[in-house]
Amino acid sequence: MKELEISVTGMHCVGCENRVKNALGELKGVKEVSANHENGKVKIISKKDINISEVKKIIERLDFKVVE
Repeated sequence: MKELEISVTGMHCVGCENRVKNALGELKGVKEVSANHENGKVKIISKKDINISEVKKIIERLDFKVVE
């Protein structure tokens, strides 16, 4: 399994967390996604390498921002 943890700004509630989890959960090979609006962390567990560019595009489409 591959694991990626990123920082995301703009999540303010559980609803925001769920939007991120649902959107990233649609990526091919993703097994699990967790998001925490309190600490701004998103964790992705996947069967294969995770394309960070694709993850970033999805998060930005939801009006959040990946902190690099």
